[in-house]
Amino acid sequence: MSNSREHRHRNDTYGDNIGAQPEEQPPIPAATVVLLRERNARLEVLMLHKASQIAFGGMWVFPGGRIDEEDYPADRDVNVAARNAALRETQEEAGIAVAADGVVWFAHWTPPPGTPKRFATWFFAVRAAADDAVTIDGGEIQNHQWLAPNAALERHAAGEIDLAPPTWVTLHQIGRFATVDAALADLGHREPRYYQTRVGKRADGIRVAMWHGDAGYAGWDANASGARHRLAMTPGGFVYENTVEPD
Repeated sequence: MSNSREHRHRNDTYGDNIGAQPEEQPPIPAATVVLLRERNARLEVLMLHKASQIAFGGMWVFPGGRIDEEDYPADRDVNVAARNAALRETQEEAGIAVAADGVVWFAHWTPPPGTPKRFATWFFAVRAAADDAVTIDGGEIQNHQWLAPNAALERHAAGEIDLAPPTWVTLHQIGRFATVDAALADLGHREPRYYQTRVGKRADGIRVAMWHGDAGYAGWDANASGARHRLAMTPGGFVYENTVEPD
């Protein structure tokens, strides 16, 4: 009998139960922020390395965490709460204070039902000062590094760092820009994109994360032919296809 994980990438975070299934528990609201800076004429993002014993342990991530009760304003606006949480977590995890007026909300990610530790996450981007000093606690966060997005993807492809699919796709998108201004202008002029992830399995056993617009999305069918908006999580690396909309 073949091993059910032999076609799995090590960073496939979506659990063993794939395909359409009921949502028994709502996802936990969370927020993360992509801190951007320019150094040596290239755009860089701040990546934090999580301790192995916590949620998303061992992954390189953007600063972030769950939305706490204290993050909600009086009117209970969850989008404001998400922004507040993102800023609070950036201070707590990286020791960097960010002004709220410069923050751009550009995406919202939700994993499929059945995913372990299921978070519905608001993604924000903001400029970091070139001289911002990063301070980590050495507990939940073990290390940090400023990386060019494409360099992070190359290290992931080489097996040197671990990235969850939403982090990988975000780095792929940010990697198109040469400057912080260009990135924030592009992300800020469009509506936030919602990624309600569905996972299916191709005939060759490869698991595929699909999003709205993919030919297989409605039926959770990774074998459907047609438009592509998906991430194939092959053992040898992630393969992203998007024929639906500009990244």
